Amino acid sequence: MKVLGLIVEYNPFHNGHLYHLEQSKKLSGADYTVCVMSGNLIQRGEPAIVNKWARTKMALLSGADLVIELPVVYAMSSAEFFAYGAVKILDSLGVINSICFGSENGRIDELDMIAGVLYKEPDEYRSLLKNALDSGVSYPAARESALRKYLGNTASFVSDIDKIISSSNNILGIEYLKALKKLESKIEPLTIGRVNNSYNTEQLTGHISSATSIRKYILDNSDYTDAETLKNTLPQTSFSVLEEEFESGRGPVFAYRFQDIILAVLRQITTEQIKVLPYVSEGLENRIKHAAAGTGSLSELLERIVTKRYTRTRIQRTLFSTLTGLTTPEFETFNKYGGPQYIRILGFNKNGRKLLSHINKNATLPVIVKTADFKTSCNPLLKRMLEIEAISTDLYVLGYQNSHFKKAGQEFTQNIIRI
Repeated sequence: MKVLGLIVEYNPFHNGHLYHLEQSKKLSGADYTVCVMSGNLIQRGEPAIVNKWARTKMALLSGADLVIELPVVYAMSSAEFFAYGAVKILDSLGVINSICFGSENGRIDELDMIAGVLYKEPDEYRSLLKNALDSGVSYPAARESALRKYLGNTASFVSDIDKIISSSNNILGIEYLKALKKLESKIEPLTIGRVNNSYNTEQLTGHISSATSIRKYILDNSDYTDAETLKNTLPQTSFSVLEEEFESGRGPVFAYRFQDIILAVLRQITTEQIKVLPYVSEGLENRIKHAAAGTGSLSELLERIVTKRYTRTRIQRTLFSTLTGLTTPEFETFNKYGGPQYIRILGFNKNGRKLLSHINKNATLPVIVKTADFKTSCNPLLKRMLEIEAISTDLYVLGYQNSHFKKAGQEFTQNIIRI
């Protein structure tokens, strides 16, 4: 039995995702495919365009067998912790043989060599990094310089180091590889070269377009459900799910819908409370507090806070953390005690049901099918992580247009998806 693991967001599931899914199955020779997927809040620090159950349905209808949730504590995090959380879950299943991720580079040997240096940090590399930092350059520039000098003539790709470690999918891939090393996992890493465009390309580019461009098209076009241009970028099953969600008033969900809630919270809490939020440092709490008092929209709030040092994604993660209640000390505690505390099942097909029986026998973390059964868990970390998840869902549904679906508690009442 060969089981493939994928780490995904599917926001929404498009033709590029379908290509990656199908090619990953071929490359790995997998009999089963498991996806670890971000929930309602995603890594960029914003809400997913449709909820996690709709996106689970897209994945299952497109060939995935089992979808597991990446807790929001890790889903809405930096590349390092996003990767560690997802890989930890895959490793804890006890059945995964391989993991396959997309990359701009497309060469697992090169990415793994870089990951090995960054994970082990040999003395020579540390010295080179320190010297570069002492010269006054930024950390990314110092890391590039140190890698280039450390690898020297031993790596044929050294002249391309800057491109490799600055490309978004490569960055995540390297973090996946570091996580596998940290966990001493036996899972085999594989990669497939990304086709057509960058993940953050904002314009549709035909049959295979980025998720960013698809979301932007939907945001800019009120007649999206009738647009052949949009239909061309998605599998028919994905488009049908999107159409169903939009027509019911459960989407599309965009960050701006939460601007009044975010501003209300920021104006109410103190700078000391902002200071303990994730990714806040060096007086950023004062900048956030001042900006919240002087603007009435999320876009202007971000414009006033974001700098070269404080990226938009970093600030968005902080802003949405004000709503979930996650703090830096709490996040550090989760990491101290091993990261994700559970395996939460979002959906499965017939194959996935069979695989789930094997997972139940081999998993090293509790497997959650009914979240209500774990509300009173004796594990305080599990209970708190699930509580944060429930809060994020209670807030997410406030982004719906249809008030009928805005009720709280859906984390404990929504059935898992069965195909």
